[in-house]
Amino acid sequence: MTDTSVKAGQRPSLSFFEDMHPPAADFRADILAGLSKPQKALPPKYYYDEEGSRLFDAITEQPEYYVTGTELELLRAIGPQIRALAGRGAVVLEPGAGSSVKIRTLLDALDGPAAYVGMDISGEHVRSACEALAADFPALEIGALCHDFTQSLDVDALPLSPGARSGKRIVFFPGSTIGNFELIDALALLKTLRGWLREGDALLIGADMRKAGSTLEAAYDDEAGITAAFNLNLIARINQELGGNIDSGSLQYRAFWNPYRSRVEMYLVAVKDMRFTVGGQPFVLRKDETIHMENSHKFTIDTFQDLAAKAGLQARKAWVSQGEAFSMHWLEPSGEAC
Repeated sequence: MTDTSVKAGQRPSLSFFEDMHPPAADFRADILAGLSKPQKALPPKYYYDEEGSRLFDAITEQPEYYVTGTELELLRAIGPQIRALAGRGAVVLEPGAGSSVKIRTLLDALDGPAAYVGMDISGEHVRSACEALAADFPALEIGALCHDFTQSLDVDALPLSPGARSGKRIVFFPGSTIGNFELIDALALLKTLRGWLREGDALLIGADMRKAGSTLEAAYDDEAGITAAFNLNLIARINQELGGNIDSGSLQYRAFWNPYRSRVEMYLVAVKDMRFTVGGQPFVLRKDETIHMENSHKFTIDTFQDLAAKAGLQARKAWVSQGEAFSMHWLEPSGEAC
């Protein structure tokens, strides 16, 4: 149901806010299941509590972490080309609405965009982010969705104005978030996003590129130890919210480049034998045993576009940053997904 209860002068006005009621994640069940696997693993979606979000913002400011700055620089450089491809009156859909700097850069580049719809599984987060955007773009039709973007969405059912419905849809998915998914899940997500597009619409997506292992390992294990703190913060959250007693001082963060799987893999490694409980359930972690925290897949232009093609998306344009550090792709629906 569309929320029109916000009074003028209290919060910036949104054209609409809709709660799609995505299934609530079960933190306890997911953590216990992950710790019970032969290769212990923790779901990275739980990184982003208040402290985790603060630490991630700090990661993006570290000199070793090239991703955010490089992508933003590339986005600014290709703005005129995106403007020409999008045409006038485009409607921008952003799954996992995040960096306000990136979406502001895109909206500034477009020719009279008609509407913007941000979506995230956290309703309060996406509503606040879209309200902040509405304050800076008062003439733009802006809506927010509480929605799990890995699930299907009937874009035609969104309460957009008639003028916005006729514009080209651009799904904006920056940050190389696609690289955090296992490749089979990345393909499934691309198929889902393709389902939001009509003929002539496009997916504008960022994909980080393969490069020297030393560069990648430094980016994901910064000298200041912010990425290590980001990972250990999830252990602190488990201890606090699930009654855990994991000794974080006995865990060491490590990140390494796996060239055979073309990804950076991130782990917490036990420096000694450990026994602990979480949610009343006992666990053992032997010395040198690992907890798998996250992956970040890296691509070449060809490997990414091959993945996109399997999802029924054809590359019309690709841009690569200086030094071939990062790429952005303009993908359009073409044919059927494999």
